[in-house]
Amino acid sequence: MFAYFKSSDGSSALYDNDNIQHAQNGSHKLKGEVHNHIEESIRPYIDLIDNLRSVGIHKDLALPTIAVIGDQSSGKSSVLEALSGVALPRGSGIVTRCPLELRLKKAKGAVNWKAVLSYRDKKKEFVDTSLVENYIEEAQNELAGKGVGICDELITLEVMSPDVCDLTLIDLPGIARVPVKGQPENIEKQIKHLIMKFIEKQETLNLVVVPCNIDIATTEALKMAQEVDPDGKRTVAILTKPDLIDRGTETTILEIAQNKTIPLRKGYIMVKCRGQQQINEKMSLEEAAQKREISSKSTTFQVTSEKIINLCFLKCICLLNEDKATIKSLAIKLTHHLVDHIKTIKEFNEQINSISLGELIIKENLFVQLREEFKKWNNHLNDSKISLNNLTEEKITRSQDYRGRELLGFSNYRMFEKVLQGHVATLEDPAIYLLNTIKDIVIKQFTDAVNQCFQNYPALLKITMDKIYNIQSDQQEKAEQRIKEQFKMENMIFTQDPIHVKSLNEIGEDTFSEDQLPIFDKKSKYGEIMKAYYEIVVQRMSDQLPMMIMLFMLKQTAHLLSIDMLSLLEGANVSELLFEDSDVGRKRRDLHARLDRMSIAQEKMGYFV
Repeated sequence: MFAYFKSSDGSSALYDNDNIQHAQNGSHKLKGEVHNHIEESIRPYIDLIDNLRSVGIHKDLALPTIAVIGDQSSGKSSVLEALSGVALPRGSGIVTRCPLELRLKKAKGAVNWKAVLSYRDKKKEFVDTSLVENYIEEAQNELAGKGVGICDELITLEVMSPDVCDLTLIDLPGIARVPVKGQPENIEKQIKHLIMKFIEKQETLNLVVVPCNIDIATTEALKMAQEVDPDGKRTVAILTKPDLIDRGTETTILEIAQNKTIPLRKGYIMVKCRGQQQINEKMSLEEAAQKREISSKSTTFQVTSEKIINLCFLKCICLLNEDKATIKSLAIKLTHHLVDHIKTIKEFNEQINSISLGELIIKENLFVQLREEFKKWNNHLNDSKISLNNLTEEKITRSQDYRGRELLGFSNYRMFEKVLQGHVATLEDPAIYLLNTIKDIVIKQFTDAVNQCFQNYPALLKITMDKIYNIQSDQQEKAEQRIKEQFKMENMIFTQDPIHVKSLNEIGEDTFSEDQLPIFDKKSKYGEIMKAYYEIVVQRMSDQLPMMIMLFMLKQTAHLLSIDMLSLLEGANVSELLFEDSDVGRKRRDLHARLDRMSIAQEKMGYFV
């Protein structure tokens, strides 16, 4: 079946409607598969970043973020509304006066719509969508003052609904060139400074909103994005207001959308949101979404102008098939770009965490090796009891050599201290040896994980290994300091009376209570007293040293390494880190190149079907 189309300039053409519909159906099927993938595997990555931000990790290191920027009246708020299904504050001039973090979470079950607005130490939970605008305005007035001033304090709006995708964005104030009444003369400079704080970070994906009815080369937001991302590796441009395209500029706009004018690695997406007339008529977001859906399915592609020429019509169908138009495509694309920044690093962190918790069961299991070394340490402590007994008997026979100012018949406690202190001190070197041994075992386990996860990424592998050695070196220094402190404490010769009595009763033939202990103060019992106390020392050292070493060299090392790996996204070229210099990588790139060539060939052949 063929459809006949006629444009306003009088030109006309015949198109195979079945082929057009088939292409669109295929595109919709693909989108459904992508949404299923998002549901099953992408949400955990978004939740990870949100959880890290909620506990304040962002104060220590930058986290992956999507920042939305645009000139005033560019359609930025409309894009955010379409993505979130939430009506944001509207008006003339600067409406967004504080950074607004918009956390979207797709809810399952009985949850229809729920939101939480938080800033500073305040939090508001509500289920009425109509309250969003007022709550945001109240928060902005409190943070930035009533009027038109701006503030860099963050407002967070978390929206849970079955109708949103899993995505986190930060809305930033629109760029104003001319101050209005009540604004300082340098308002443009203030806004740009605030925006730069977010978009200059290497882990931030910059979402630049650009209207179709202006010259894209003069867009201030795109200029700022190019300043911090000259190669366009982390910039996505959103083309809004396609219904306002001037006659004669249709081909120009479509060339921009196809990434031919100002190339960006992540490309362009064209969207149609609520127009000003629809806003004035109080058209709901739901109704606007239905109109967009109808528009995107129309074979005349009404998302652009009715004046579009025949060639542009075919290109628009191509945009639909390539997922370069509609809000739905935008949400999918943004989610995938955000995940690409963190997925590889998260998989490595999960493996390191599994190792530290003993959940990764392999042939050379970490905790099996640790227990073997700790057993050797315990055996060494038990062997040291024998040498203490021999030393005690020798010292007792020469007790007069240790006699102080006391009269005959009184004991010299200093002798006991000196004997015990000297013997316990001999354990310090073996304890440091144990620390070094455990360090080598942990490094070996972590190195295996690095080689397994990053074997195809030499740059990332080298950086990660450097981090492991640096962290372990610092942790070893801290652990050694704590071990020395432990031996200083043991030099005090102390235990609770009930514990000492219990130990005495366990090694002796008789049973005594605390008030009977004075009868032990005679030479024949000195050996038993020392032996009982040293049993307590052995028990303390047998457990405390391994626990201390595991805390510093395994648990804390794994935690610090995980944070450091996320910080790789800050100030680093992620593309270079993930560059594959191996046969597997080359083969993968060759296959991708072949797929791209075949896709282009198929697209060109499609014009003649």
